[in-house]
Amino acid sequence: MKATTPSQDLLRGVWRENPVLVQMLGLCPALAVTNTVENSLAMGIATFFVLLGSSLLVALLKRFIPNEIRISAYILIIATFVTIADMGLEALVPDVHKALGAFIALIVVNCMILGRQEAFASKRSVVRSLLDAIGSGTGFVIALFLMGAFREIVGMGSFLGIPLFGDGYEPWVVMILPPGGFLTLGTLLIGLSWFQRRRKEAADGGTAKNGAVQEGSVA
Repeated sequence: MKATTPSQDLLRGVWRENPVLVQMLGLCPALAVTNTVENSLAMGIATFFVLLGSSLLVALLKRFIPNEIRISAYILIIATFVTIADMGLEALVPDVHKALGAFIALIVVNCMILGRQEAFASKRSVVRSLLDAIGSGTGFVIALFLMGAFREIVGMGSFLGIPLFGDGYEPWVVMILPPGGFLTLGTLLIGLSWFQRRRKEAADGGTAKNGAVQEGSVA
């Protein structure tokens, strides 16, 4: 594996390797349950909990898990924490739990979580695995929050159920329907690509300018 620092393990999943906006992982819940901020945060936090708990156990038990059954063992560990998250949401926020429906159970097959166990937690120390899980989980929560906020504001004219624009606003109902998830994700990806391109152009322009200044000074 490529050598990384603890800070890189923590931060790369937040932005540079964001699971949803860069790696395009975990798109099922990202598209399906982000019609409101409340649902987005609940799914994001539940996924964060499952990722953190499973990374901890996999890092602790990796020496005792035979290589031949490691994937099955990882799935069982993930399913244990998904069950805990499911029961916790049902007890604490039953309305949100009902709205999320089967997508809570589908966290088990979230390729982001299984991928982090196979690629990182099973090969690194407990501390580094936890840092990686915190970073990736935070990036996932941020992506779902952005999608949920955009869809609720545009599609319902509210934020966390609080009206923002008054009675004269005409909501874009399509944004809280299934097609709205694809439209929102596409909008975010276009915005991210534009930002990265502008930053690269600015960096290239600064490098060229510095080179020209150096050549002029030498001349």
